[in-house]
Amino acid sequence: MAAAPRWRERLFALYFLSHIPITALIDLQPLLPAGIVPQALTDLLQQYATAFRDPMMLQPPEWFKAFIYCEAFFQLPFFPIAAYAFLKGGCRWIRTPAIIYSTHVATTLFAILAHILFHDFSRSELAGPRTLRERLVLLSIYLPYLLIPLLLLFTMLCNPHYKHVEKRKRK
Repeated sequence: MAAAPRWRERLFALYFLSHIPITALIDLQPLLPAGIVPQALTDLLQQYATAFRDPMMLQPPEWFKAFIYCEAFFQLPFFPIAAYAFLKGGCRWIRTPAIIYSTHVATTLFAILAHILFHDFSRSELAGPRTLRERLVLLSIYLPYLLIPLLLLFTMLCNPHYKHVEKRKRK
């Protein structure tokens, strides 16, 4: 059986390892009560939202908040498990959880990217993207979080290393 390409496993490990602090320190802030998050992290989120015109992170719509809850309770516990599997390499047991994760994330990202491209941000209290260029810049921030899970899904479904074929005994 062909081995999974190590560069892909290293990419996935880096993706999941980097996602742990990003999720815990930045992405979950809209769910937490004011005053719990250190001011430096609040300022970092404010600076990001201003620089990239991302009002969803400061005043998330309810549907976006639901995605953040999914990130907190479904994705965050999975990140260290996936990071371990891909750092170790060749762990076939990660296939089904990785398929579930990647399809979930791809589905949520399609909604987020559509919102970025088509929503009328002129009615938002906070500055959102106004021009096509600003929308594309914000889109480029979110796009890797779609592309890497799609690569993960493709790898889990198509790479012979991760395709588990049971051998049946002849009677």
